[in-house]
Amino acid sequence: MFGEMDFEERPLVLIWELTQACELACKHCRADAQQRRHPDELTTAEGKALLDEAREFGEGQLVVLSGGDPLARDDVAELVDYGTDRGLRMTLTPSGTHSLTRERLAELDEAGLRRMALSIDGGSEAAHDRFRGESGSFAATMDAAETARELDIPLQVNTTVCAETVEQLPAIRELVADLGAVLWSVFFLVPVGRGRVLTPVDPDRAERVMEWLHEVSDEAPFGVKTTEAPHYRRVGLQNGEDDEGVRRRTGVRAGKGFAFVSHTGEVYPSGFLPESAGNVREESVVDVYRDSTLFRRLRDDDALTGKCGACEFRGVCGGSRSRAYATTGDPLAADPLCTYEPDGFEGSIPDQHPAD
Repeated sequence: MFGEMDFEERPLVLIWELTQACELACKHCRADAQQRRHPDELTTAEGKALLDEAREFGEGQLVVLSGGDPLARDDVAELVDYGTDRGLRMTLTPSGTHSLTRERLAELDEAGLRRMALSIDGGSEAAHDRFRGESGSFAATMDAAETARELDIPLQVNTTVCAETVEQLPAIRELVADLGAVLWSVFFLVPVGRGRVLTPVDPDRAERVMEWLHEVSDEAPFGVKTTEAPHYRRVGLQNGEDDEGVRRRTGVRAGKGFAFVSHTGEVYPSGFLPESAGNVREESVVDVYRDSTLFRRLRDDDALTGKCGACEFRGVCGGSRSRAYATTGDPLAADPLCTYEPDGFEGSIPDQHPAD
């Protein structure tokens, strides 16, 4: 399915940020989450209309309900049920809070939830809770993971890679296996929201982490993918991974196979690239994805500039457009996390600090 999907016509992943409300104060939070819900959030009726539009992308469209903490809203199960009835694959990324009760997870399971993603950013309770800014977050996450296993809800684990967490990765890898997760999604920090105060890993360290992740992928009982680090695919090709295997994951990045709807309906190429191309209250998310100038430019590999534009791997990678935007203000500029130097390229490379 992945390799056959036309990203000009539909995204692999459509994320809807139900709310920015959350009990936690995570250091890396893209949303800069707040304690209270925003009064202008999409309503239940507007959300159902969005899901109707998402169905126009095609049967089986993947929809991720995110936040903040999506469980801060009481209509989540209703929305999952509605999307499921329309042939969408509905998934959820709740926060590790007390909202993750067995009752609510059972309700979501009954509604047709296809997968739940939980975040683990430390290999121990102390490390995770320190990063998440809330005592008890690790315990709530472990309890929810066990409940998901009992309910037979497939589990994905999300992990942030930055200077504070990188040494924890081997221990987190063991937790991912112990929890019976089907996928480990490893997110390389983009300096947006609260994440601006964190220190990214340097490019050389990132390269070594990606090489290690390929080794994990070969050995682990779960799948591995990266978020905002598409050069993971380039690293795989250069280290002898089967070309067909890499190309099955080719090209997904902000605006190309990926779209994000904010809690107030703004349509972004990614939650980490907060430049709006339209609002679902005014136009269809399908039309914004397919026809807006911003999304079309981001899908054009030949529009990339700097060393990403000169790189022979741009078709399978293309760099993080979100990180380029956060560090230079230009979503088509080079990704500063990548170490690879295309033959003959002599231009400058941006650093990883956000643009003013």
